[in-house]
Amino acid sequence: MRQAPKTMSTTPVLYSFRRCPYAIRARMAIARAGVSVELREVLLRDKPAAMLAISPKATVPVLVTAQGQVLDESLEIMRWALAQHDPDNWLADVSATLIETNDGSFKQALDRYKYADRYPQHSVQTYRAQGESILRSLEHDLGTKDWLCGIRPGFTDIAIFPFIRQFAAVDTNWFNESPYPRLRRWLNHWLHSSLFLDTMGKHPPWEPGQAAVPFP
Repeated sequence: MRQAPKTMSTTPVLYSFRRCPYAIRARMAIARAGVSVELREVLLRDKPAAMLAISPKATVPVLVTAQGQVLDESLEIMRWALAQHDPDNWLADVSATLIETNDGSFKQALDRYKYADRYPQHSVQTYRAQGESILRSLEHDLGTKDWLCGIRPGFTDIAIFPFIRQFAAVDTNWFNESPYPRLRRWLNHWLHSSLFLDTMGKHPPWEPGQAAVPFP
């Protein structure tokens, strides 16, 4: 864990990008925990020097705690927020296997499906089929329970939801007619939830010296 240069700020700072699935899940966890941060929206083609100075990875989200600790992994930020306040006990039921599959093979298939023109080795249908293996698994899991880890929503649902959202949006007509009714119901719950909608506000790119944007 790195340490950022000392500043006068006592409020954690979150560098984020509105549509990034990693940033979405971090913001949703922060919002559910009720932890106050300063939101700094990042323009990905012109990342702020302040963010690059503390996180050479140059990816969002990045959180700087009030103590100056730098967290630049979204799951790490989720756990940080919920460690402070976990009103729904999300940390009690976490499927590391599902999250690892989502962040690994499914994310790879999603990128190729979404940007198939950049990966001409195979067709868009091939890349979609690669992602469908994970969709089938989630559909099966949701056949015996409403949420991915049991009778209540939790950490795993939030960690995976933004990526399923992206996959569904590539071809909404196909997804709406696909043989995954339970997964669609699960996805629609989160898409219409206040937790998601309240974290998707639009903000101009952050620049040094501008007024702080409180979040949530």
